[in-house]
Amino acid sequence: MSVLLLSMDVTIVNVALPAIQRDLHASVAQLQWVIDAYTLVLASLLMFSGAMSDRFGRRRIFLIGMVGFVAGSLLCGTAPTIEWLILFRAIQGLGASMMNPVALSIIANVFPEPGDRARAVGIWGAVAGASLAIGPMLGGFLTQTVGWRTIFHINVPLGIAAVVLTAIFVPESKAAKARRPDPPGQVLIFLTLGMVMYAIIDGPQRGWGSAVILGLFGASAVLFVLFLVVESRRTEPLLNLKFFRSVPFSIATVLALTSFGCFAGFLFLNALYLEQMRGLSPLRTGLSTLPLALAMTFTAPLSGRLVAKRGAVPSLVIAGLGFVVATLLLGQLSATTPMALLMAAYTLFGVGLGMSNPAISNSAVSGMPLSQAGVAAAIASTGRQVGAALGVAIAGTVVSVSRAQHTDLAQATHPIFALMTAGGALVLAAAWISTTTWAKESPKRVAFLFQG
Repeated sequence: MSVLLLSMDVTIVNVALPAIQRDLHASVAQLQWVIDAYTLVLASLLMFSGAMSDRFGRRRIFLIGMVGFVAGSLLCGTAPTIEWLILFRAIQGLGASMMNPVALSIIANVFPEPGDRARAVGIWGAVAGASLAIGPMLGGFLTQTVGWRTIFHINVPLGIAAVVLTAIFVPESKAAKARRPDPPGQVLIFLTLGMVMYAIIDGPQRGWGSAVILGLFGASAVLFVLFLVVESRRTEPLLNLKFFRSVPFSIATVLALTSFGCFAGFLFLNALYLEQMRGLSPLRTGLSTLPLALAMTFTAPLSGRLVAKRGAVPSLVIAGLGFVVATLLLGQLSATTPMALLMAAYTLFGVGLGMSNPAISNSAVSGMPLSQAGVAAAIASTGRQVGAALGVAIAGTVVSVSRAQHTDLAQATHPIFALMTAGGALVLAAAWISTTTWAKESPKRVAFLFQG
């Protein structure tokens, strides 16, 4: 239920962006913040929420997050201005930070056997794909017939049902040894991500060489280094740097950044391209992403079974090839690109994301003791959300520059899709690295570090 709500929320909001822009008189930068206010808060608090779930109980934190998400959704549907909508989206992100990683850590604890866990994660990924299929169609229909505000209100009854079902069926679990909060680390990671997002989004307006933008990039770099120093010296850090000694875990984090950066950037550009350049209605725009969502729905459980039987490598190879071919096709985008070619590219993009997601999730928690499941899952989810925020921020700059210079939007997307092609090549490289003895042995050494 949680991944259904969160994944559906992504595609619903993207389809409705042009309508929100018209009704609330929003700029492209403000549209970026409608997405990134949510993902910034979500990404910043995921690790904290994962640690708190290990300490206070995963079901308890999950329920608090679900209630917060429902409240934020209700507020988003009543937002009088774009500024209020951005604020309410941040509240949604606060609730969501307690849902997604905690749900994955609940799965890891309920299914301790690797094979069962991989299949369960595959089902989890399949629900994500199904929600992506539902989201665009439902979002397009609601936006076109009732109005974009209902795309947020639809979360309310679903969220209430999820709260009741969780209270009845989900068992409580927590780590044997509770970890203390890490306020310095939490503040530093929030400021670092916030400054990077603001600099990327505001760069086209202020100029990339302006003192403000350069200052923000410089300050974020300094804060990130300070974050690493602080975390390396704390006995119970927000981000345990020992996790990254596990090669599969490090690969999972990098791939989460890459794949979800590509996905979020694609969704943002796709809605604006189809509705504003091709003249499609919100419903037809939503239907256009159906091949992507169906491909994800089919390939995610398949990937889960492959990971359970043969490890992550086959899934990553198929995912990398899907990303590379899809983005090469989209790299030739124009105002007259045949819809059949777009549908083929969308399908391959869905194959890439559907095959990679279970492999990422399984690699993130494999080799880690169950006592660290919450925070390990949270780090992987943080990678996804940071990647998504960066993807929207970078993709939005293309739209801003294109409009400022009165250039063709489709042609302006070519460098972005070239960057996504490089991301697909990175997935293939990760598959090869995963086959090395160095990569296979590293999780055992990391697990040993936490035995004491």
